[in-house]
Amino acid sequence: MASPTSLAKRLLVGRPFRSDRLQHTLLPKRIALPVFASDALSSVAYAPDEILLTLSIAGAGAYFYSPWVTLAVAVVMVTVIASYRQTVHAYPSGGGDYEVATVNLGPKFGVGVASALLVDYVLTVAVSVSAGVSNLGSVVPWVADNKVGVAVAAVVLLTAVNLRGLRESGTAFAVPTYGFIIVIVSMIAVGLVRVFVLGEDLRAPSADLAIVAEESHLTSFAMVFLLLRTFSSGCAALTGVEAISNGVPAFKAPKSKNAATTLLLLGATALVMLGGIIALARATHLQYVEDPTIQILSGPPNYVQKTVTTQLGETVFGSGSIMLYVVGGVTALILFLAANTAFNGFPVLGSILAQDRYLPRQLHTRGDRLAFSNGILFLAVAAVVLIVGFQAEVTRLIQLYIVGVFVSFTLSQAGMIRHWNRLLRTRRDPVVRRRMIRSRAINAFGMGLTGAVLLVVLVTKFLLGAWIAIVAMLVIYGLMLAIRRHYDHVAAELQPTEERPVLPSRNHAVVLVSKVHMPTLRAVAYARATRPDTLTAVTVNVDDKDTRAIQAEWERRQIPVPLTVVDSPYREITRPIIEFVKNVRRGSPRDVVTVFVPEYVVGKWWENVLHNQSALRIKGRLLFEPGVMVTSVPWQLQSSRSKDLARFDRELTRAPARGPRARTDDPAAPPTPPPAPTPPPADSVDVPR
Repeated sequence: MASPTSLAKRLLVGRPFRSDRLQHTLLPKRIALPVFASDALSSVAYAPDEILLTLSIAGAGAYFYSPWVTLAVAVVMVTVIASYRQTVHAYPSGGGDYEVATVNLGPKFGVGVASALLVDYVLTVAVSVSAGVSNLGSVVPWVADNKVGVAVAAVVLLTAVNLRGLRESGTAFAVPTYGFIIVIVSMIAVGLVRVFVLGEDLRAPSADLAIVAEESHLTSFAMVFLLLRTFSSGCAALTGVEAISNGVPAFKAPKSKNAATTLLLLGATALVMLGGIIALARATHLQYVEDPTIQILSGPPNYVQKTVTTQLGETVFGSGSIMLYVVGGVTALILFLAANTAFNGFPVLGSILAQDRYLPRQLHTRGDRLAFSNGILFLAVAAVVLIVGFQAEVTRLIQLYIVGVFVSFTLSQAGMIRHWNRLLRTRRDPVVRRRMIRSRAINAFGMGLTGAVLLVVLVTKFLLGAWIAIVAMLVIYGLMLAIRRHYDHVAAELQPTEERPVLPSRNHAVVLVSKVHMPTLRAVAYARATRPDTLTAVTVNVDDKDTRAIQAEWERRQIPVPLTVVDSPYREITRPIIEFVKNVRRGSPRDVVTVFVPEYVVGKWWENVLHNQSALRIKGRLLFEPGVMVTSVPWQLQSSRSKDLARFDRELTRAPARGPRARTDDPAAPPTPPPAPTPPPADSVDVPR
């Protein structure tokens, strides 16, 4: 019978996949777009909010600049998309920015890019889920009152879906993502037609509010700084673009071509939606402020500021209409699902870093469903910590955002320039050289532009919270270098030499005795079967009465192994045994000591608390002693014999279901092996069969 833990895992994750099923989990473009691009597409739900609320610091008149800021963001996005299309063709292995920087700039730059991306992936989950909660709270007040709990629940749900495998998560997210695109584009189209074609005077719910600037007398320099800060906030729309370059191996063949096409579709869709929302907001005189309690002078009592997309939905489709709830619902849903980009990018990058020995090896292995389960769980825990720590406040979290992604953008483009320079030195074909020169020009322009944006982001957001992200990157950078040094030292230490290993001169066997029972007798019999040079049974005297009983029983059974009693005046068990083993080996450094430890094999998890604790402590301490071998001699208790271990073996080795399962009563099935013989009588010291 399967354990409750196993049943819960199968219910949550599903049945395990064989390794040869990996090819069946690869994604076509129609599924890859929602899987890898949901983050960048969803940014149109909060990037306009950040643009408008930052401009509101200078008052309602500053909204005039919103189209120009959006145009600047669009130029950066087009450049980055074009640059990454070069990257996915040149480096299709999935390393993305990390691989580009490592190969062309050196390992230290690669680790720097990786640390920036890891931080940014965690922030992607925290920001996207928090923004989704804010949008849903604009329609459902209960969500706004419990946004931290709702956000944590959303992360848990996303984790469960992604643990089921890449293909399943992509299929689950495809419908909501495409639904969001259709609904938002339809809202933009209907609104712009009503304003510019039909001539209707559409006014947003916030159009007639009287707002005041937080800083009413901005100097020219201060206004420029405000516009730069607005631009840096709007550049949040670019996050997630790099995930496609990291996820190229997940695409169906031809991988590079499909990834480049998906990048193009992503860029075109995101630009249309971002520009359309800003245009419709300007046409409907929508106002969105940073601090409603201070900046709104007159308005309805108990006014609650709704998000930009919710206000536009109410303006275009009417207050209380079903389409308003559809707009709010799909916007909240796509923001929740935007975190899926990080759930696919972070584990893949973590696996590559683990393979290069910069992260623990556990992040490199795939789970039951061929997903990188450990990376998914690590990302979820880190995101929950941020959500709880910042109370799911988007405005507070977004100040930490995009620093990491623009660090990786800039270093990746610098690496691509060196990549093209190296290839140009070896290519002589004029057509090929022209194509490479064009690609290098795109990457050079991209490096200059993203480097400038990074500088703007650092200057305008450093004191607002960007310093936290920078500190996190530095900590992760140092930690990854320390992990690599550890793995390198261990590998050097374990490197075999040309010298042949020297055989031990003698083998001394020690059997630990706590009582004279079946586990002890089995350990003695097994120790004798190994034919050691010397064999001694050892018990620790912590209670004179118990020790005398052990000695009497030992003599009564006439066990042909001497029993040594070690005194322990302070009632310790571990230290006297360690000292005894040291004394046995002290006579000759070439001798080895093999310690046989009887152990119970239990069937219930809680039985581990009641048994084997002393054995675990002794084994853990003996492992640090040179020249000492520790051998566990198991004795299966009745509770362990009820576990259906064969069922677990069948689950792990079962091929994909393509035909009827083999029945246990099939006459053609191999015969059931005979049951194990009963254990020998207690007075026997022969090796149990």
